[in-house]
Amino acid sequence: MHPRRILCIAAGILLAAGSAEAADIAAGKAAAEPCAACHGADGVSAIERVPSLAGQPDQFIQWQLVYYRSGTRNDEVMEPLAENLSDADIRNLGAYYASLPPPPPTQQSDGNPALSQRGAEIIAGDKCGSCHQERFTGQQATPRLAGQREEYLLKALQDFKSGARRGGGVGAMPSATYRLSDDDMVALAHYLARVQ
Repeated sequence: MHPRRILCIAAGILLAAGSAEAADIAAGKAAAEPCAACHGADGVSAIERVPSLAGQPDQFIQWQLVYYRSGTRNDEVMEPLAENLSDADIRNLGAYYASLPPPPPTQQSDGNPALSQRGAEIIAGDKCGSCHQERFTGQQATPRLAGQREEYLLKALQDFKSGARRGGGVGAMPSATYRLSDDDMVALAHYLARVQ
């Protein structure tokens, strides 16, 4: 059996087991203390190219931590942090971040409404809302995009297109980004960061 298939089955078992055992939000908050240095004490990042985690769907957080822990998703900071997380830690972190209010849009005013309009047009044509929800709030293992840091959104789009970002469950994103130009990705990130 292919190693990725084994990983996906194992991750599915972890998530299924997590639904049987209730997550402990207080334990998740305690486990998140080291995360606050980059992702913010309340899950809202103030660091460029580091995502906000507040308000992300529980399963999305869990899946990403499983991918980092297994080395399927690569990041020199996250992999060593995730490799020591237990299954219970991962369930608790998912529940904790999902319980936090999502971040407000990164900038209240839009200095480039034409760029936002272009982003909205691309999204309407690509049906991004079918996975990420109509207001881009995310669902299950699909992330919240609304109000995420603009430069992080751009980096994520670029990484999906180039193949630099991998990890199970992201099969839709390379096909969604392959035809986007650099300008298209800038417009998408600009628009999504301002969705409320």
